[in-house]
Amino acid sequence: MRKPLTKLARPSGALAMVAVDQREALRGMFAAHQSTPVPDSQLTQFKVDVARELSPFASALLVDQEFGIDEIINQKALKGSCGLIAAADLLVGPAGGAATDTAIDLDVDPIRMRDIGSVGLKFLILWRNDESPDSRAKLVEDFNKLCQISGLPSIIEIIVKPPTDTSKSFNREEELIIAAKEAANWKPDLYKAEVPFHGEGDLNLITKNAERISEAIGSPWVVLSNGVKQPFFNEAVKACAMGGASGFLAGRAVWADIVGAADIPQALRDVSIPRLEQLAEIVDTHAKPWTSW
Repeated sequence: MRKPLTKLARPSGALAMVAVDQREALRGMFAAHQSTPVPDSQLTQFKVDVARELSPFASALLVDQEFGIDEIINQKALKGSCGLIAAADLLVGPAGGAATDTAIDLDVDPIRMRDIGSVGLKFLILWRNDESPDSRAKLVEDFNKLCQISGLPSIIEIIVKPPTDTSKSFNREEELIIAAKEAANWKPDLYKAEVPFHGEGDLNLITKNAERISEAIGSPWVVLSNGVKQPFFNEAVKACAMGGASGFLAGRAVWADIVGAADIPQALRDVSIPRLEQLAEIVDTHAKPWTSW
């Protein structure tokens, strides 16, 4: 029995969610705009600003405990009916760079996350076709236990990576489908997938591949924005929604280009809020409500 996603959704049943659980990658984004080191406190302040400014327009906000959750709760930065999703993944990788692997974050206490108001837990899998599905299944099994203990819905995200063996071929579009089929065995309450074709080219093809993801996963799913250039994201969300996606859980397409702004709260109001409002309208109109699965 899947857990309801009511607290993650808009009244339409569509999901319009913002991700701000980036960690070292976010440090790297700030570092590109300044000559001084980027302290943890700068990352935390950014996450608090995003929560305060964008939560009135988002149905949920995904945050990590390492740099964000406690301060967002302490400052009561989450507004309106925006649900809090806690990242339960430990991102392994270089300082200031993208994650190269993930593990369960043992510092994230699922009961505590529930008690401070979280309405979902999220886990990221970096999926490679030449790596063992059994080790992935074990990771997900451990993650699902956290969801069972807390009673919180499970959100599983897959980012498909080229094989470790560089001599092997890599067909990203087909592997998005294979990964979704594998994820269906894990029975996530919500699945988070990459946009086919990075949101570029023929929108009908994007919709067609979104339909294939819908068929493969067989349960509610949303798209993320990593890898999609910002100008293409709205149309990409619409194309995926028409192929059965229930919405989006996106960070970079909403706020990446305001990192480094002199006045971040103002930039969020000027740039990110209008984007979020447009995206919410798109998913209200075109997405498959999570209740229809």
